[in-house]
Amino acid sequence: MPQAAMMKSKVDQAVVALETLKAQSEGRPAPPAPAAVAPAAAAPPAAAGGGQAEKLTSPGKLLDGVDVFIFDCDGVIWRGDSLIDGIPNVLNQLRQAGKTLFFVTNNSTKSRAGYKSKFTSLGLDVKPEEIFSSSFAAAAYLEQTKFKDTGKRVYVIGEKGIGEELDLIGIDWFGAESDKDTEAPMKPGGKVEHDANVGAVIVGFDRYINYFKLQYAQLCLNKNPGCEFIATNLDRVTHLTDAQEWSGNGTMVGAIRGCTGMEPNVVGKPAPLMIDYIAEKFGINDRSRICMVGDRLDTDIAFGKNNGL
Repeated sequence: MPQAAMMKSKVDQAVVALETLKAQSEGRPAPPAPAAVAPAAAAPPAAAGGGQAEKLTSPGKLLDGVDVFIFDCDGVIWRGDSLIDGIPNVLNQLRQAGKTLFFVTNNSTKSRAGYKSKFTSLGLDVKPEEIFSSSFAAAAYLEQTKFKDTGKRVYVIGEKGIGEELDLIGIDWFGAESDKDTEAPMKPGGKVEHDANVGAVIVGFDRYINYFKLQYAQLCLNKNPGCEFIATNLDRVTHLTDAQEWSGNGTMVGAIRGCTGMEPNVVGKPAPLMIDYIAEKFGINDRSRICMVGDRLDTDIAFGKNNGL
């Protein structure tokens, strides 16, 4: 079976289990189980450990084997500022069943405190320690690598979430929203002066991206020896509204990759940094009893598949 199809089947199983909980809470019949995905004609034998996902006939079979649920947020809990129908009931049912919940988002526009406020505004009672964002992951990476000890600064393409997380660990940074109206001097002799003490450029989703920011970032990365290129995530699209998908942070990262030739160090999903942090902090030893719930195969499901969930 193609890998994407196998992963989709597993996702369908998790979705049906959650939809069944939702239906039970609303007094409706449970939805039918998804049909198993048939192997493609003349497909090569599955690799060891692979194979066709088992058809889910009883939601309890999945729930009994899971202690921890990790949810993506954009497109799973909400779209834009609109809560997805049934989510409060699903979360309440899982908590009543004794499950541990975490919310892990690649959206770096808010800090963990900012996401706590968003959950509250949508009527969801989520604890601050249950929330992890790629803005937090970028700061955690710099803390783990003792970046502060270098005495260098960080230039940020992104929004306030990254800066708020950097402030919490005392990292000197600049850029982000303060450069949203800065214009590059596009005239004869015009040039952008950059800080030679910048030791890292963090690129996160930025609704105020402009040519000055791109130029400043490429100067730091191309001119400053050892300057590190850090990406919060590579999502191609994101959910800014409930009406359509919008260009994601892969757009910003791709621009910087294009003008530097550098590959970024990605700290958000599917990189292991956040799940490693969660497992260590909360003493989770058996990752096979963690279920990742998301809407993207290349970030959410890869995050689970690549990290033993």
